Amino acid sequence: MYGKSWLSDANSMKNKPISDCICESGKSYTTCCEPLHKGQLAPTAETLMRSRYSAYVLNLEDYLLATWHPDTRPARLDLSKDEATKWLGLQIKHTSNTDADNATVEFVARYKLHGKAERLHEISRFIRIESHWLYLDGSFPEN
Repeated sequence: MYGKSWLSDANSMKNKPISDCICESGKSYTTCCEPLHKGQLAPTAETLMRSRYSAYVLNLEDYLLATWHPDTRPARLDLSKDEATKWLGLQIKHTSNTDADNATVEFVARYKLHGKAERLHEISRFIRIESHWLYLDGSFPEN
């Protein structure tokens, strides 16, 4: 599951180097999400959330599936259907650890779909299993 680099596919798609991290952490991509995309474990649920957002932007389907809890993970993703989606930014609103192995991250991801501005507001649940943070599921507070 880990140790595989999904980054080569992402860089070839973008045709340019990534300097500032896509997840808006204020760090460079090479010190923020890139190490996770190359197989390093996320130290926190928020770090995993940020790397997953970046993975959506970069169409890293294998990384998203590998960091999704097996009980809730879809059999496959097809992000090629989302080519019309233009990701605009990520805002982490709140993070909370309920215990050492369970956490929530509330975020807003902004994007445009067919020229229309949209936002995804989610409270994501994460669980840590054998040192691996995994995305479990999410709820949508505005629904």
